Amino acid sequence: MIPGFTLTTDPHSIDVDALHALLRRSHWARNRSRETVAKSLEHSLCYGIHQGAQLVAFARVVTDHCTFAYLCDVFVDEAFRGQGLSKWLMSEIIRHPDLGSLRRFVLATKDAHSLYSRYGFAPLNEEENRRFMSILKEDA
Repeated sequence: MIPGFTLTTDPHSIDVDALHALLRRSHWARNRSRETVAKSLEHSLCYGIHQGAQLVAFARVVTDHCTFAYLCDVFVDEAFRGQGLSKWLMSEIIRHPDLGSLRRFVLATKDAHSLYSRYGFAPLNEEENRRFMSILKEDA
């Protein structure tokens, strides 16, 4: 907990327009439509941090709640960085009862390796790199 901020896991309490505006400032979701953002909220385990009514940080986990999860859309508003919000998000995500016994919990990051390594995430090893495959549609 960080004084002055509230964390919610209720996707209905996250303003879709505010989240869409926040994610448009990221390098990975800048072209994501509002409709896609809304649909992603419905089908994910969501975490939002607010200061008053303002959404200032967000993360979501796509999961089956028992074997696999994908952490994505972790974003803290630039004006609120450096206050521990990303660490608070990660602590809450890692403590979720359905995520503690997963066989595989993955994420992709361009520049936040030091944050995620604090919570047990590590680069894929050589064997895992050979096993994992993906379809990436840059324009989707």
